[in-house]
Amino acid sequence: MPQPDRPDERFTLAAERTFLAWMRSSLGLLAGGLAIIHLVPGFSTGWVRTALGLALILLAAAAAIAGLRRWLQVDRALRDGTSMPSPRDLWVFAAVLVVVTGAAAVATIVTAIP
Repeated sequence: MPQPDRPDERFTLAAERTFLAWMRSSLGLLAGGLAIIHLVPGFSTGWVRTALGLALILLAAAAAIAGLRRWLQVDRALRDGTSMPSPRDLWVFAAVLVVVTGAAAVATIVTAIP
């Protein structure tokens, strides 16, 4: 029988799976950033590769921090029975990712034009 002061394990495990998804996203962004910098020398110019790669690496760090922060907030809300955290941070992260994606698309188009 569940204890009244403990959150349902299903919700706790769901929050942990979401945290792990943030960590996988962080690793993917890190791998992409390193790949742009070191593995595709024909992509755009050196400073564009470095700027995009560093942006992805910084996003990787931000994803890890945001995922941990969000997991802690959700865990606290589940344990205390309070409201879930605001999705504001998620919107900010998504907006920054869209900007970096747009910059990569522009660099790709500019590089493809002879």
